[in-house]
Amino acid sequence: MFDYFFQRHAGGLPRYYRVEISYNLFGEYSVLREWGAAGGRGRGAQLVVWFSNLREACRAADAWRKRAQYRGYTAASYRGMGA
Repeated sequence: MFDYFFQRHAGGLPRYYRVEISYNLFGEYSVLREWGAAGGRGRGAQLVVWFSNLREACRAADAWRKRAQYRGYTAASYRGMGA
């Protein structure tokens, strides 16, 4: 549905942070957060949070987007993991 993708190139390996809003068949919205080392195998993590309406899901995704930008991540085009 909506997808934000960010990268940070500080220090060693470049890092990624992704926030995605999805709608499921049960009428719920989920916000997936995924982060880790770009190009790293199995070093990333993810967390899914469920919401009953789109407004709350968007607010949460926007808050996590702002947090990523505050931590130095910049918007990037999503070309798959490790790209």
